[in-house]
Amino acid sequence: MEKVLLVDDDVELTTLLQEYLAEEGFEISTAHDGRTAIKLASSNTIDIVVLDIMMPHMNGIELLQRIRRNSDVPVLMLTAKGDDADRIAGLNLGADDYVSKPCSPGELAARLRAILRRAGTAAGVVAEVLRAGNLVMYPGSRAAEWRGAPLELTGTEFTLLEILARHAGQLVPKQDISKRAFGRPLMPFDRRIDVHISSVRQKLGSRDDGQSWILSVRGQGYQLLQD
Repeated sequence: MEKVLLVDDDVELTTLLQEYLAEEGFEISTAHDGRTAIKLASSNTIDIVVLDIMMPHMNGIELLQRIRRNSDVPVLMLTAKGDDADRIAGLNLGADDYVSKPCSPGELAARLRAILRRAGTAAGVVAEVLRAGNLVMYPGSRAAEWRGAPLELTGTEFTLLEILARHAGQLVPKQDISKRAFGRPLMPFDRRIDVHISSVRQKLGSRDDGQSWILSVRGQGYQLLQD
């Protein structure tokens, strides 16, 4: 049973989501303030965090930043509809995905399951070693190595890099990446793939010629270079 931490100062909404997600088979913990959330998220007993961005005292962006200092637990943000600045900031800090409020409990449950599958916490993971040039990935354990050293990736970063690695040397359309990584078509002005890829690029560094290891073709997609 996957353990979910709901972080929101709206007690009524949290109670509603808690009841629904419990019926869907999740084990739920709740926190209504940042201090409690940090303690629970860092306890290694939580599989995924649902984090509301708009909270008093310590907002969700600051809370996410503090969680990421000590934990790689997957994080799903709840953001105000149309608030692109918070979404991009959250993704840059290592959030795995976001849902716009108001959202249906059913949509939230579906997003949680998708992230948990990407993070490798779901059952039925197959042992495999994926190699692409200097990159070695272990999809079963969600671990990766770059030039012989461990490569620290968030769950979503791992998924995106794995997609590119499976098609190394080929251009992968953004629409295909979105469907494989997030289970839905890419929407206009949706920048989540670009933000995550930018973070992966920084972690891989530059080639000897100064180019990025991940090339982009504007408006089309991305390509992982092998050498």
